[in-house]
Amino acid sequence: MKILIKNAIIVNEGKQVRGSVLIADEQIAEIFEGTDENLLPDDVDQTIDASGMYLFPGVIDDHVHFREPGLTHKADVESESRAAAAGGVTSFMDMPNVKPLTTNLENLEDKFRLASEKSRVNFSFFFGATNNNADLLPQLDPKKICGVKLFMGSSTGNMLVDQKEALYEVFRKSPMLIMTHCEDSGIISQNLNRCKELYGEDPSVEHHPEIRSEEACYRSSELAVSLARETGARLHIAHISTARELDLLSNEALSNDYSGHTRKQITGEACVAHLMYTQDDYKTLGTRIKCNPAIKTAADRDALRQALTDGRIDVVGTDHAPHLLSEKNGGCVKAVSGMPMVQFSLNCMLELADQGILPLERVADLMAHGPATLFDISRRGFVRKGYFADLVLVQPEQPWTVTTDCILSKCGWSPLEGHTFNWKVKYTFCNGHLLYQNGKIDEQYRGKALTFER
Repeated sequence: MKILIKNAIIVNEGKQVRGSVLIADEQIAEIFEGTDENLLPDDVDQTIDASGMYLFPGVIDDHVHFREPGLTHKADVESESRAAAAGGVTSFMDMPNVKPLTTNLENLEDKFRLASEKSRVNFSFFFGATNNNADLLPQLDPKKICGVKLFMGSSTGNMLVDQKEALYEVFRKSPMLIMTHCEDSGIISQNLNRCKELYGEDPSVEHHPEIRSEEACYRSSELAVSLARETGARLHIAHISTARELDLLSNEALSNDYSGHTRKQITGEACVAHLMYTQDDYKTLGTRIKCNPAIKTAADRDALRQALTDGRIDVVGTDHAPHLLSEKNGGCVKAVSGMPMVQFSLNCMLELADQGILPLERVADLMAHGPATLFDISRRGFVRKGYFADLVLVQPEQPWTVTTDCILSKCGWSPLEGHTFNWKVKYTFCNGHLLYQNGKIDEQYRGKALTFER
C-alpha cells in the first residue's frame, strides 16, 4: 500500500522543511521538499493532506513499565501500547521488574513472544541485572536486546544490586549499554527513619524529596560514572532529577552529523514528569506525582530544562509506570511510586517548545533521533528515505483537555487530567501502517521487535 503525506512541515535532523513523504512497503519511499504538487506521485492508495500539521519521526520511549507479565491488574502490553500509539509513540523499551523478573534468558524470550502477539507498536526489552547473574550478560544478543537495566541502590521487585563486586562485574561484562536507576538506599533509609521520627510512620508525600534526596541521587550516579570510567562500559543514567547530577555529564553531542551512531560513553535521560512538575505540585496533585526518584525543586526542574538544549541531556523518556489509583493512597511509605505518562509525553514536550524552553527541532532530537542513535536502532528515529515509516503528524492550535474518557492506559487516570494542551496528535504511522487516526486505533495491527546495529 502506498500512502502520500503531503504539505507537512517536516521536523527532522535539526531543521523544518515543508514537504511531502511517500510511504510504500513499510518504508519511507521518497521525500519531496517544497510545495510543488506536480512533483508528487498520483499512483497512491491514500493521500493525507497535512497542511498546517508538523511531521515528526515517531517517538521512541526508552523507559516504560508496561507491567506484563504478572502485574496486569494495572497495565498490560496491549493497553499501554494503544496509549503509546495515541500519543505518537511508535517504539518502546520495557523494564525488567515484572513477575517473574526479566533476569534470565527464558523470561526474556517470553516477553518478546508476548509482545509479538499483543503490542500495537514496536518493542524491545531490557535485561535485568542482579547480584548474581552477570555471567548471563555475554549471552545476550546485542542485535535484539536494547540494553541492561541496573537498579543501583533502589529498586522494586528484588532487583537491587548493592554489592560492590557485583556492580563491577555487571559493568565489566555487559556487552551493551547499561541503563541505571541511581539512588543510594543507605541514604534513603536514614532519611526515611528521620522523617518517621518527625512526621509519623507514613509521612505526607510532600516529604518524598527529603527522603529520596538530592544526595541519594548524586552519590549513586557518581558511583555509576566512576564504574563506567574504570571499566569502559557505556552508561546511560535514567530519570535524572537533580541539577547536581547534571555536573556528572558532558555536553558532547551524541552525533554531530546525525549519522545514527554515537561514541559518547556516559549519557543522561530526563523524564517528562521531572520536566513538568516541582515539589510545589505535591500540594495539589499529591501522590499522583509520587515517583522514584522524587520530583524535586523548581531549581532542579529548571536546570533539567536548560540541559535539554545544552547537550547534557541526550534523550527524554517517560518512566511510564501505571498503578491503580487505590494503590496511590497514603503517603511516602504506603503510596506506590510511578505514574502513567506515555500517551501524553509528546504533547508535554511540544508545550515546553511553545513556552520557549526548547525548539521543535530539539523535541525530535530528544524523543526520536537521540534514542535511535544512543541504542543503535536500525533504520528508525529519522525521516529518511529507506527507513521504516514510523511517523507522527501533530497539529498546533488545537486546544483539548485531558479527561478520563480519553485515557487509554489500563489504570484509567493521569496526573494531567484537567490540563489543556495546544497540540494534538492526529495520525501515527508504525512501519508504514496508519495505526492511529483522529482518535481511532487499528485494533488488528501489531508492531515489530526492534533490531540494533551493533
